[in-house]
Amino acid sequence: MAKKQTKKTVKKKASIAKSRTTKSVSKKKPATRKVVKRKVETKKQPVQKKNVSLESQIRTLDKEILKAVNQRVKLTTRSLQSSPNPAQELFKPRTDDDLWNQLEKMNNGPLSATAVRSIFREMISTARRQVKVERVAYLGPAYSFTHLAAIERFGSWVDLIPVSTIAAVFEEVNRGHCTFGLVPIENSTDGRIVDTLDMFTRLPLRICGEVQIEVHHNLLARCPRSEIVEIYSKPQALSQCREWLAKNMPHARLIEVTSTSTAAQLARDKHGAAAIASQQAAKEYDLLFVAECIEDNSNNITRFAVIGEEETKPTGKDRTAILLQISHKPGALNDSLLTFKKNKINLTWIESFPLRGPESGYLFFLDFEGHVSEPRVKRAITELQKNAVRLEVLGSYPQSEPRE
Repeated sequence: MAKKQTKKTVKKKASIAKSRTTKSVSKKKPATRKVVKRKVETKKQPVQKKNVSLESQIRTLDKEILKAVNQRVKLTTRSLQSSPNPAQELFKPRTDDDLWNQLEKMNNGPLSATAVRSIFREMISTARRQVKVERVAYLGPAYSFTHLAAIERFGSWVDLIPVSTIAAVFEEVNRGHCTFGLVPIENSTDGRIVDTLDMFTRLPLRICGEVQIEVHHNLLARCPRSEIVEIYSKPQALSQCREWLAKNMPHARLIEVTSTSTAAQLARDKHGAAAIASQQAAKEYDLLFVAECIEDNSNNITRFAVIGEEETKPTGKDRTAILLQISHKPGALNDSLLTFKKNKINLTWIESFPLRGPESGYLFFLDFEGHVSEPRVKRAITELQKNAVRLEVLGSYPQSEPRE
């Protein structure tokens, strides 16, 4: 009996031991999870080192960028200084739209094309400022759309001279006070700018370039919309927003002033006054946006002419502008226009305005594709001269693309 009890006891003890072993194995699993957690936590430490490494790379890259930017400015300055005619260098393709187009192709982002243009424009304008080749007259005051176009074309580091009228811009350049001038010439909503075309008939200046910008009008004020009783702006801006104003501000009095910047000043100083002006004018004169982008035509583009005495070289993508007076007789205009078809020249713009004084008839402003040095353009001008009372080539210039 004692032996049997002993065997049972042994079996019982073995069973208990096996049970304990199984339990101890099952209890080890949570411990394994804790070890994994500790491993995950230890991986966080190298992230700080990685951030430090990135900051170090950024600082190193900043130094390289500054060095490259300053070197670019120095080389541009040397290029201008070595030129026999520094002013003419301003209209080489690589300093105009061709350069922007090349940069857009090379740019892989995330910088936008507008941001890239701004960076390179400032580098180029800084170099030009050092050479002191530019004083640019424009239809002011500051933060008018012509001012914004001048910055787009020349950068902010040139001497931008604001004047009060389009005629004054022409006079500043004609008298040699400024190298170039910038004036509006055409709007996609309102058409021609009469004052500009009229001045081309009076003074012997050339069109050296063009700038096209998208014009967005905003209603700006220091009071709520319900308190606005007067709205100031230049005639063209009021005209370009007339449908919106009739629908949304029917009781406000519309008052014409010389520029959108002048309108912004009045809106700042007078209670109950608002202005139609640019986003930049809102910042400059501390005005609130009552309504944004109120222009009736969302594709509202104004074309500006760069005027001066320089002749530009062909780029392969040019326009030529001429003034043409023809005999006041039946078929004279038709015969002149057929000249462009005959020479396969695309006529892009034609405007007419009556002659002053006792003379009867019209003077025509024509814009067409091609450079005056091209054989087909030379032939067309020679043929036009045969029947023309007056023909003046206002200049050939590189075509531009609209900019925001």
